[in-house]
Amino acid sequence: MVQGGNGHDDSLGGVPGGGVYDWYQRGVKLLKEGSPAAAAALLERAAAAEPQSRSILEALARAQFNSRQYAEAAASFRQIVDANPAEDYAYFGLGLSLWRTGDLEGAQEPLAIAVAMRPDERHYVSALKSVRATLRARREM
Repeated sequence: MVQGGNGHDDSLGGVPGGGVYDWYQRGVKLLKEGSPAAAAALLERAAAAEPQSRSILEALARAQFNSRQYAEAAASFRQIVDANPAEDYAYFGLGLSLWRTGDLEGAQEPLAIAVAMRPDERHYVSALKSVRATLRARREM
């Protein structure tokens, strides 16, 4: 097994070296360093190998969102919500992702749930208010 200078296992056609945890760690690092598309690619591989891992799914959803893959981010956040309805951040991420896809009606419910779970979280409240204001303005047109 020979690794090229890019840190990928070149003998396997671009499959990253290491295991799922290594992919997760590198993906999170890439996300923190401002490379969300690269992080998403690595985290997609980790999520495929460990589809039940909430931490991998959350990192993947954040990377997808930050790389403007909003529909994909919504799907990832929805997986988290479906698996654990107590995840307020996943509801928030789902709502923001839907908002960015243009689905304001769909964004309203997960944002409202996030606010109900964490009314002290200013980002949640602000996002919900913005979505509701936009919907109100559209209805008044």
